[in-house]
Amino acid sequence: RAQRRVATRASNGAKATMARPMWLPGSKAPAWLDGSAPGDFGFDPLALGSAPERLAWFKESERVHCRWAMLAVAGILAQEIVRPDVFWYTTGAELKTPIPILGLLAFELWAMHFVEVKRYQDFVNPGSVDKDPLFPQNSLPKHDVGYPGGIFAPFVPGNMEELKVKEIKNGRLAMFSCFGFFVQA
Repeated sequence: RAQRRVATRASNGAKATMARPMWLPGSKAPAWLDGSAPGDFGFDPLALGSAPERLAWFKESERVHCRWAMLAVAGILAQEIVRPDVFWYTTGAELKTPIPILGLLAFELWAMHFVEVKRYQDFVNPGSVDKDPLFPQNSLPKHDVGYPGGIFAPFVPGNMEELKVKEIKNGRLAMFSCFGFFVQA
């Protein structure tokens, strides 16, 4: 398999070509990490992704965790800016709702279960959940698993492959930030 090459231009105008970026410059990536996945920098020291089906699931799982972490970091920072007198970590315990909290929790568990089952069905059989069962005229266009497009992304502001890498990089940073927030709390 051909290794991806990256071209860069130095400040004096000279052009240099090097092997793909790695998590540790000069290191060699494991055979199963060929650089084709967004954000693949050859890091898998425990060989967790050596089985292709597990690697595919790990990529999907990382995407979902990245998206949740980016949402959490944005929410925590927005709350800290808007209401600095309220501590984000303890606010949920003091929450007053017109509906019992156990009822809200039950609804949330049901709704998240429904969405996660649909996501898993699409992962196992791509395209199987693209058509609305109640309104068959509503359907998603053909897409990669994990990137539904259509109504979820009405316009793409740039190169999709570059945006996938940016999503993974920002998501990894957000997961690290969430860990910092939790430790600090």
